[in-house]
Parts: sequence; C-alpha cells; structure tokens
Amino acid sequence: MNRSPSEPADAGRRRLLGRGALLGGALVPATLAPSAGTAPPALGPRPFDVRHLGAKGDGRSLDTAALQGAIDACHAAGGGTVRVPSGTFLTQPIELRSFVTLHLEAGATILGSPRLEDYAVEGRDASGESEREGVLTARDAERVAIVGRGTIDGNALAFHDPTRPHDSGDFDRSLTRQGERFMPKGVLFPDGPIAHGERPGNLVRFFGCRDVLVHGVTIQNSPTWTTHYRRCENVTVEAVRINSDASGRRVPNDDGIDLVECDDVRILGCDIDTGDDCVALFGSQRVVVTGCTLSTRSVAIRVGYDHERDIRDCVFSNLAVRDANRGLGVFVRGAGSVENVVFSDIVLRTRLLTGHWWGKAEPVHVSAVLWAPGVTKPGRIRGVTFARLRVEGEHGMILWGSPDSVLEDLTLDDVRLRLRRGPNSDAWGGNVDLRTTRDPKLSLFGRDLPALLAVHTERLTLRNLHVDWADDVPSYFTHAIEAESFRELVVEGFRGRQAGATGSAIRLARGEDAVVRQSRAAAGTDAFLETRDVEGALASGNDVRAARRAALAEPGD
Repeated sequence: MNRSPSEPADAGRRRLLGRGALLGGALVPATLAPSAGTAPPALGPRPFDVRHLGAKGDGRSLDTAALQGAIDACHAAGGGTVRVPSGTFLTQPIELRSFVTLHLEAGATILGSPRLEDYAVEGRDASGESEREGVLTARDAERVAIVGRGTIDGNALAFHDPTRPHDSGDFDRSLTRQGERFMPKGVLFPDGPIAHGERPGNLVRFFGCRDVLVHGVTIQNSPTWTTHYRRCENVTVEAVRINSDASGRRVPNDDGIDLVECDDVRILGCDIDTGDDCVALFGSQRVVVTGCTLSTRSVAIRVGYDHERDIRDCVFSNLAVRDANRGLGVFVRGAGSVENVVFSDIVLRTRLLTGHWWGKAEPVHVSAVLWAPGVTKPGRIRGVTFARLRVEGEHGMILWGSPDSVLEDLTLDDVRLRLRRGPNSDAWGGNVDLRTTRDPKLSLFGRDLPALLAVHTERLTLRNLHVDWADDVPSYFTHAIEAESFRELVVEGFRGRQAGATGSAIRLARGEDAVVRQSRAAAGTDAFLETRDVEGALASGNDVRAARRAALAEPGD
C-alpha cells in the first residue's frame, strides 16, 4: 500500500489494522477471520524466533528473558509474529504486547515456573482466585493473538496436594438428605477437589484489551482460572483445547474461560475439560458460545454470580456437554441482572460427582438468591430460553427464584429429559444445591425432586417437555413437573408421568393463572394434574386416557 512521504513508516500498517486483524504476522481482513476447523493463518515473512534470542527450550533452563525479549522486539518493530518452535520453554510471567501474534508451533510448550515466588502479588481483582500474577498477560493491548498447535501449561500440581481434600465448609450437613453421612469432612474423594495453599494467578490473562484472537492452541493445567478476560472487547477464542488432565480434573477454581465485563465475544469450536466451570460470564454482554464440547466437575456454562454489571444478549448453541456435575446455569447472587439469554440445540449428560463441587447433576439450573455482601436486593433473571435440549442425567432441572427476585419470562421449548439412577445417587442425591446464599438453610438441603422444579416464577412457559424415567430411579424422585409460588404458567405439549407408581405427573401449588393444554399422560400415570391453592387453573385439550385419575384438587381449586 502506498503512503505519502510525510506519513510515518508504520502508519500504513496501522491504517490497515483498522479494517483487519494481524494474525500470524499477516494482515487478515475481519471478513476472512478463520472459522472452526480451518488451519490458523500462515506466518508472515519475518517471525521473531525465541531461539535466536537465546531460548533453550529444554524444560529446565529459564527462558523468560528470551520470550519477553522476542515479544518486546516484535512490538517495537510495529508488530508481527513471535515464533516459539518445538521444545519446552520454562518461564516466569511474561507480557504480550499490542500488534504481536504469539505463534506456538506443534510440539512447543510454554511451561509456567513451579516456584511460587516467581509470581508477584498484584491483588485479587486481577488474578481471580489468587492475588498473584499468571504466566502470560496482555494489558491494555490491541490486535493481540495467541495461535498455533502448541501448548501453554500452568504446572498446577506444583501448587496442589493430591493427597488431601479441599473443603470450604459452606453448608450444614445436618440439612442434607443423608445428614452427617453426607460428604464426611476430611475424606479425599475420587473426583476431588484437592487441597492447595497459596498459588499463582490465572494462567492466561487479557486485561482491558481489544481485538483479541486465541486460536488452535492447548492451554492446560492451570493452578486457578485457565483463561481470564477482563473488560475486553471483540474477542475470538476458536478451536482451543483447555484441560486439567494432569490433576484428573481435580483442581478447584481452574475454570476454562472466564469473561468479566467483556463485550462482543465469540467462543467457537473449543474443547474444554476442567474441574471447575468450563465457561463463566460475569457482567458480560453479546457473548456467543457455539460448537463446543464441555466436561466439568462443576457447571459447563455459568452465566452470572455476584456481578454488578448486567449480563444480556448472549447465545449458547450447538454444544455437547458430557460427564458434568451441572449442565447449564444462570445465577444471580448480587445486584446485577441477567436478560435475553438463549440456550439451544444442546446435548447434555450429567451425573452426581463426589467431592466438594457446587452442583448436584442438574442439567439446567436457574436461581436468584442474595449472597453478595453489601447488596440489599438481588438482580433479576428475565427473558431466558432453553430450546431443543436432549438430556440424560441423575437430577432434575431447577428454576428457583425468591420473593425479592422472581424469575420472569422463562421458556423451555422442546426439551427431552431422561432421569436415571447413578452409582452416587444414594450417597449424594436428593438434595438441592443453591450455594452460595446468605441463608444457610438454602445452601444445600434435602428435598424430594421432580424432573422440573419451579419456585417463584412469573410467565413461565413449558412447551413440548417430555419426561422419561428409568425403571430404578431413587425414591426421592416425584413429579414430572412441580411448580409453586407462580403467576402465569403455561404447560403445553407435555408428555410424561410421575416417577413412582403413585402420585401426580404435574403438581401446581400456591399460584395464579395456570394453563395446561394439548398434553398427554404417559403410560403408568397415576394422577395427571394435581393443584393445591391455585387460582385460575385451566386444563384444555389434554389426553389423559393413560392416567388412572385425570386430576387431584383441593376444594375450591
């Protein structure tokens, strides 16, 4: 591209960067950004090779100076590619700079130092579950990228003790179904989590960055959150593998991708296997997650927690969730609200896992209860849709609002749920897990469970929900649908029955304006519809021929 004689040498490059992205040392227009399944962009003509600056890559020598030197030289030259060839490059914390693409070739590993003192103390806000630095950080940078087929490894087991359990004591065992026999204190369970002392901060961090690309690499074995994006804009994470395989997915707080107050984010075609949450959003907006496979001891998709900024306009689609302690979660524990979120075309398999993980195998969990210090009223959850879910699990779905934060305008459409017994059902099942809350009685407590439990909802629509039970489900399973403390409930196109030989397929209590229509009782149904203290219940066009009784109702219902 031609430039005027008075134009600075790098102005042409920067003018082009306004319309495209510098990937792998070559300018790629935004419309030609790589899609899932495609190879990352080709390297440019002048990569900065870390071996040329003295890196040994033997896994024993510290290569911090060479790695940082190559990044700094590339940045000073106006941008380009830093090449990391095959080898294991042991390092202390390094910083990625604007207009730099870090390219990890196949066989290349950037390995975090195992020495805690190599990670400076910064403060909790910057490092998530630690006050220290992570291995790789970009601050207030633009047009930055990490690409290639190599690996970034956080050396997590250097800071954890796999012989001792992690237990934060955030519930009362006496309130659980199993009482004091539930998760005995001091026991190291097969699924973890394992104990830790002080540890480094998040493995890969982008703070205040714009136009970020992470493509193709493996990021693994983090001592805390694996990747942390804070107040970033226009982020693409594509075809990335994130795992905590070295610990057997037993490290607490090793979330795969955490987005804190980020906007315009795309997570595409990634494979994430972690102990803690796979993808977590806090105060972020316009986030798309699609085409990913997820597995976790905690929750596969977490939307919200104690955030102050609202979360809105997010889409999660075409996901395969396997071996998860909780599938899809939407949470309000502070002042921030969650609005306009869609989950669609998702296959879910959940199971009850051992150890001190939040969640009890719920495929879908939506809850709004107060926890955050200093907040007097929780935010709202409204306008959330779950469509075309195929679910097999060991716990029902939970929709749990509160008098101060009623769940509004929730829709479940074309959801097929099969519930079964698992090897941990008797020792761990039959409990509702709402951690964390201010009320200890709501943290973790025993309760009989329907396939779908809805508490404190307004304008809840259940359309084409099909419930199937395995023959040997535990006795604590009850109805297919149970709703209480509701207003404006619609059940349409439901098919199913209660879990046991007797009871009701649908139980409605303490509500107003319920419509049950065009639904069918499955073979073995005892009572199709039960109402208790419901004003304005209407049943229309239902097929109850397979039910022993069409309805149960209190006098006056």
